[in-house]
Amino acid sequence: MLNAIEPGSPIPIHRHSKSSETVVCLRGRLVWEYYDEHERKCTERIELSPNGPIVALNVPLGQWHTVKALESGSVIMEVKDGPYEPQSPANVLSL
Repeated sequence: MLNAIEPGSPIPIHRHSKSSETVVCLRGRLVWEYYDEHERKCTERIELSPNGPIVALNVPLGQWHTVKALESGSVIMEVKDGPYEPQSPANVLSL
């Protein structure tokens, strides 16, 4: 699946309970953030860009995460090891 993300796009902190997720940055620049479920704090920030040192990453099954675009026109390719499933309230983390 291809996703175009603009700065300020509201992407909730979420997890995938049935699949991992591999992400490749095709255009622009983004920050991927991982969160801790218990303290509800960001534990890691990873910048992705097609020309940077990190172009792709794998999000393990059940890992809380979100992404923020740093440049207009940013595009990622997402690959999951299962079919698309809409987010349920149990898989969205409120801060």
